[in-house]
Amino acid sequence: MVDKVIATDAALALIADLQAQHGPVFFHQSGGCCDNSAANCYLPGELTIGAQDVLLGQVGGAPFYIGKSQYEYWKHTQLILDVIEGQGGTFSLEGSTGKAFHTRSRLFTDEEYAEILASEGNGP
Repeated sequence: MVDKVIATDAALALIADLQAQHGPVFFHQSGGCCDNSAANCYLPGELTIGAQDVLLGQVGGAPFYIGKSQYEYWKHTQLILDVIEGQGGTFSLEGSTGKAFHTRSRLFTDEEYAEILASEGNGP
């Protein structure tokens, strides 16, 4: 099974730190505007996940969601959650740590994408 979202070791370490400090967390990949297209980390109840959100998978035991319309644009890519030094989006839980989650991506190979389509019931 191909993962639609993965995390670097640095991201996994920051997720573990945040979970140790705050308990369960989840991610939502922003679509842009004031939170600059970042993967934001939230505590349960801080953001409502609805029918227009797609669960891509788990990173560090935390669910990772993306808006359905944005997923349509990015469904051919694997999202890679990473960490950079500096201040991230003001809505994200790690904002005061001096680090920020950062999303990178790579195109799926033809074989990987075919596997994803098949797993979603859209393949041959």
